[in-house]
Amino acid sequence: MTAQRTQPDLLYSEEEEALRAAVRDLLTDHCAPADVIARTESHAPHDLALWKLLADGMGLAGLLVPEAQGGQGASHREAAVVLEELGRAVAPVPYLTSAVVATEALLACGDEELLERLASGRAIGALAVALHTAPGAAVRTVRLENGTLHGELTGIADAAVADVLLVPADDGGLYAVAADAVTITPQVGLDLTRPPATVRLQAAAGRRIGAAEPAVRRALQAAAGLLVSEQLGVADWALTETVRYLKERKQFNRQVGGFQALKHRLAQLWLETVNLRAAARAAADALASGEDAEISVAVAQAYAAPVAVHATEEALQLHGGIGMTWEHPIHLYLKRAKADSIAYGTAGAHREALAELIDLQAP
Repeated sequence: MTAQRTQPDLLYSEEEEALRAAVRDLLTDHCAPADVIARTESHAPHDLALWKLLADGMGLAGLLVPEAQGGQGASHREAAVVLEELGRAVAPVPYLTSAVVATEALLACGDEELLERLASGRAIGALAVALHTAPGAAVRTVRLENGTLHGELTGIADAAVADVLLVPADDGGLYAVAADAVTITPQVGLDLTRPPATVRLQAAAGRRIGAAEPAVRRALQAAAGLLVSEQLGVADWALTETVRYLKERKQFNRQVGGFQALKHRLAQLWLETVNLRAAARAAADALASGEDAEISVAVAQAYAAPVAVHATEEALQLHGGIGMTWEHPIHLYLKRAKADSIAYGTAGAHREALAELIDLQAP
């Protein structure tokens, strides 16, 4: 008799809601929109003080790390809740790149020393794979010559604040390289809160920690699945703030939100956001349980990007003139949504992957 797959529980548990409340309170106190905008105008867009509070104070950097290895022993469901709230605040911290992507790669390799450093918040890690790379896609590597690494990698998110880089080499290995052993040059990116950089290695020393292919695949799979929760946070903020604004804004002596055409647009956004929440929860639950994770992640990513972009575009339009200003934070959310739409694979790439997974490829 074939075992039946248990239905995923897409509702938030009490513990997850408590985690959400704690993270939201912290971000409300330490991640004001005006401060984020000010940081994007500086040479230090990352908020490392906020990262210390999240990683060290709350222990969020080690959510995915087992307790025996210095972490919290939580699951992808809890990490997804954190990413929702970080998305709602467009927080300029390396949570996705270090606490998810680099951590998943290290879990695949079994490197306990580096895992403990990342989980404790003492170090920030970055997987040296371009942000746009989809799970299973070809990965650019560097050359291993005479025991040192040589080459250049572009589009590495949050490399500027990383203490250790996980670099795939042409011998099939994944190497841990200290950030001070490479040259990191910031690149101009659309999302000013998650800036990419070029990493140049010239006879850089590295320690092989495992095989690159399975580690990178696992890391990018988790990244794509949990990115959906960040996109949910972005879309939910856009919807909530737009509804609030339209209730306050008046034209012809009546609330703008009372106009039927705008009600219809908001209702459509609400439906899309509710569906996005279901997709995000399904992806996080599948990653946590390990059941049908590839399919759930592909479905969620195929749906998430257009919704987040649409929600932020509508927010900008419906805020009128103020939405076009630099002082209002809408542009941060629109840029994050646009950047996320190509991060870890486009919606089209995930649709193609889904078609292959369920054997429904086009003729």
